[in-house]
Amino acid sequence: MRRPSQDPRFRLSWTLGLTSLPFFMVGLDALIVVTALPAIRRDLRASFASRQWTVNGYRLPWAASITTAAALGDRYGRRRWFTVGLTLFAVASAACALASNIHILVAARVVQGIGNAQAVARASSSPDFGVAPVR
Repeated sequence: MRRPSQDPRFRLSWTLGLTSLPFFMVGLDALIVVTALPAIRRDLRASFASRQWTVNGYRLPWAASITTAAALGDRYGRRRWFTVGLTLFAVASAACALASNIHILVAARVVQGIGNAQAVARASSSPDFGVAPVR
């Protein structure tokens, strides 16, 4: 009898779920930050320009590094680079939550954007990395 992890349908379900995660994170992140902007202004005493950098500090590095991330994933391995991207995003998210001033928050948002670009680049270019090839 096969173990569940050896069942192709099980692997396909997990692969689809994991490769969908970065796209979900992009949308969720945008909603969270836009909702939190008034609190960021109040708690961190952030100016309008600083709050713009809070939003753009994620989007600019994300857009600028997505093709580089795809190339690095091809070079160092799809799964490894996908995992690095998710880990980097998670660590940067924790840094955002613990940020004591706007500068730390913007820096963490830049790292978040780079981490998510790595994961999205791998997820969108190779959704088959968890499925065995058909012979």
